[in-house]
Amino acid sequence: MNKKQKKILIRIIAAAVLMAALKVFTSYAELNAVFLFVLWMIPYITIGYDILKKAFKGIVNRQVFDENFLMAVATVGAIAVALVEDGDYTEAVAVMLFYQIGELFQSIAVGKSRRNISELMDIRPDYANIELDGRLTQVDPDEVGIGSIIVVQPGEKIPIDGVIEEGTATLNTSALTGESVPREATVGDEVISGCVNMTGLLKIRTTKEFGESTVSKILDLVENSSSKKSRSENFISKFAKYYTPAVCYSALALAVLPPIACMIMGMPAGWGIWIYRALTFLVISCPCALVISIPLSFFAGIGGASHEGVLVKGSNYLETLSKTKYVVFDKTGTMTQGVFEVSGVYDNTIEEAELLELAALAESYSNHPISKSLKKAYGKEIDTTLVSDVEEIGGHGVTAKVNGRIVAAGNAKLLRKLGISFSECDKIGTIVYVAVDGAYAGAIVISDIVKPTAKAAIAALHKAGITRCVMLTGDSKAVADSVAKDLGIDEVYSELLPSDKVAKVEELLSQKSEKEKLAFVGDGINDAPVLGRADIGIAMGALGSDAAIEAADIVLMDDDPLKIAKAIKISRKCLRIVYENIYFALGVKLICLILGALGIANMWLAIFADVGVMVIAVINAIRALFVKKL
Repeated sequence: MNKKQKKILIRIIAAAVLMAALKVFTSYAELNAVFLFVLWMIPYITIGYDILKKAFKGIVNRQVFDENFLMAVATVGAIAVALVEDGDYTEAVAVMLFYQIGELFQSIAVGKSRRNISELMDIRPDYANIELDGRLTQVDPDEVGIGSIIVVQPGEKIPIDGVIEEGTATLNTSALTGESVPREATVGDEVISGCVNMTGLLKIRTTKEFGESTVSKILDLVENSSSKKSRSENFISKFAKYYTPAVCYSALALAVLPPIACMIMGMPAGWGIWIYRALTFLVISCPCALVISIPLSFFAGIGGASHEGVLVKGSNYLETLSKTKYVVFDKTGTMTQGVFEVSGVYDNTIEEAELLELAALAESYSNHPISKSLKKAYGKEIDTTLVSDVEEIGGHGVTAKVNGRIVAAGNAKLLRKLGISFSECDKIGTIVYVAVDGAYAGAIVISDIVKPTAKAAIAALHKAGITRCVMLTGDSKAVADSVAKDLGIDEVYSELLPSDKVAKVEELLSQKSEKEKLAFVGDGINDAPVLGRADIGIAMGALGSDAAIEAADIVLMDDDPLKIAKAIKISRKCLRIVYENIYFALGVKLICLILGALGIANMWLAIFADVGVMVIAVINAIRALFVKKL
């Protein structure tokens, strides 16, 4: 508990003790009415002064109709009734007391959810170490420019994204990914801010400013998630806006109209009875359970998901994800590791080493994983002065002049486009066809590695009720079909250009019903158009990827495809809790409102209908935090 919560708890205990003592004392002693009133006002003011103060400010600021106003009117009215009739102020004090107990429960629940979010916020670095004159100096990370060398000692957080220039260490990424398995990092490795250096001293050359680093983008994403509200939250906000004044006027009508009608008919007016019923009606009608528990459910759901390394940009995306029935995957970097290796050279008309050299030089200006694998297989330093006239043809490959020779390296479509005859390679893998000076020179086969959890991820999605798992890839049909069959994917579409992927997603969107939602899962770098077009975009393996964090609605902070099924289950659990609270709160209140209007319900039942329902709804809402077993 924080200081404010402890203060409220002390007030609750003090008021409860005073109320109990007065109840016992007044049962044995006859007191003057004025003195009795003064005594009962002590526990009432002790527990309710802040509510009365807020209600008064609301009236002054012309924002009258809220739960503070309802509680103030109901309790002050109950005091007035007790003052006129039986002098029993127990109900008035009890209503305020139990309302404050409910508020304390709600505050503790929100605090628990915020602490869960705060665990993520612990990735925020406080300083960066810069070496000046042989000594380490701590500076604000915002002051460190791109290309600076920072020093990260064991136990410290990496403050800014960069590349290791010196040192080897084990990094703890659990605050970012939710996984406790450490990661080894050495010279040349890219590292991201937010990770904790567990072992050796590292010298890192920064590649971004602090404001553009991974940690800043993640924190900004989480902090702004509450601004994007779900349809359920928007409904509750609008509902409370009209509902509260409606019940206030209804209570006023209940207090005034029946007595007037009785007087017209020559019957006793019974003002006290009807005013008491109206006050009971007000307490019952307080919308606290809905106004508090629905946003809290989503807040807890987003907090629980973030603790598992699933960042949701807003409750609206959590709601959409819960309705997902189609999941469409990119292949490379999503279902496979994106770690390409040359597995063989076939049908070559020139020496294998020469073929690899020409292909590596032609691809030297590309950062595509296939290009990197060719350069790695070549194994020598690339002399870019030998390369000129490079032209990259999207979805096909590259052409370049290498040491005076015209080299084309890419897929079969490239050679067909250039009118070069070649023999199709039937090996499984990504085929890079190479032509030199307009003649076919050979095929290089590059294989990608399927992620260890990819097959289990597809099975988990099917088990979670996903009706269609679809894979889209620019890879060859043979490779795509082989991967899809191995993983258990329902449909696969291969040899697609980036624009073809968008068209295919458009086609799939047209095939589903209005209530069903389609999620696209990609690496967030090349798939931004598709991520934006799908009902919900999920970025995989997004550590250090600006494009993923910007384009996706949900970001998985590691590259484990099993997290997709977990994210869907989290969203469904959260929405189930939301609807449970809506139905429960409205159902109980409706029944109690009818009973209150008929005079069957007393103030004690009203307390349960308000505070009891709120406490139950809040306790139910914080269940959304617990996602470990999903």
